[in-house]
Amino acid sequence: MKLLILSRSPAIHSTRRLLEACEDERMDVVVADPLDLALFLPAGGKAAIHSAAHSVAGVDLVLPRIGTNITEYGLAVLHHFELMGVPVLNDSSAVYRARDKLRSLQVLSARGVPVPPTLMARSPESIEWCIEQLGGPPVVLKLLQGTQGVGVMLAESLTAAEAILDAMWGLGQNILVQKFIAESRGTDLRCIVVGDRVVAAMRRVARTGSFRSNIHRGGRGEGIHPVPKDLERVALEASRALGLRISGVDMLDGKEGPLVTEVNVSPGLEGIEAATRKDVAREMIRYARKFATAARRSAR
Repeated sequence: MKLLILSRSPAIHSTRRLLEACEDERMDVVVADPLDLALFLPAGGKAAIHSAAHSVAGVDLVLPRIGTNITEYGLAVLHHFELMGVPVLNDSSAVYRARDKLRSLQVLSARGVPVPPTLMARSPESIEWCIEQLGGPPVVLKLLQGTQGVGVMLAESLTAAEAILDAMWGLGQNILVQKFIAESRGTDLRCIVVGDRVVAAMRRVARTGSFRSNIHRGGRGEGIHPVPKDLERVALEASRALGLRISGVDMLDGKEGPLVTEVNVSPGLEGIEAATRKDVAREMIRYARKFATAARRSAR
């Protein structure tokens, strides 16, 4: 079986861990930068992909690790592999749904998955009304696309929210406005979903003076053992609602239970593996093998 990992570089920690897991599982693997792949649609023929740098012929499964900065081209690459009949884990439709914060929250809310009260507007006249609907300041402001805590801001007052929104709108950015969940200030929860299982979970705690708990923003991770049933249930529901088979589900610990803030299609492995001492990369590769085998059988 031959696995193709789509990643900008094999030196990225999470990609390197997946390569190590492939070696442990004796799986053939190649890493290709999506931007190195040329997508060919011949007249009346079958879709094809060419790369001068990588051997992508004969792959049995594609595992995308596509950053937000190349989402558009990355989605085109995933869809092209799908046109060629190559199974993709996660597929282009699921990645499309999950990559935009508003779009993903719309899907989650429609499916009954608990999310924080959220608004989006573009009119300055709507700001005060929006914040009133969320119970007043402070409120959390988020760019629609962003990872590792980038583009997440806390507005402690109406004046601060107006200033941030005005600046972001001036730069052509759409911004989500979310209720600030006071009881979870400085902490959040992350579950790694692989197939129909939560294989690891951690609590992320922000560094002193910050409200963002992302590991890349200086937060620290604490493993959660065992994973509470309500946390597991909501994580699985969120991943399933977006059509993802591998995901990192971020949640806040609200008064009435977990609230999903984001579902990541390419969750990082460094923080979660260090916090939980679990081989999450190997769990992903083992599932990839099962998924590819099942896809091959169903295609017969």
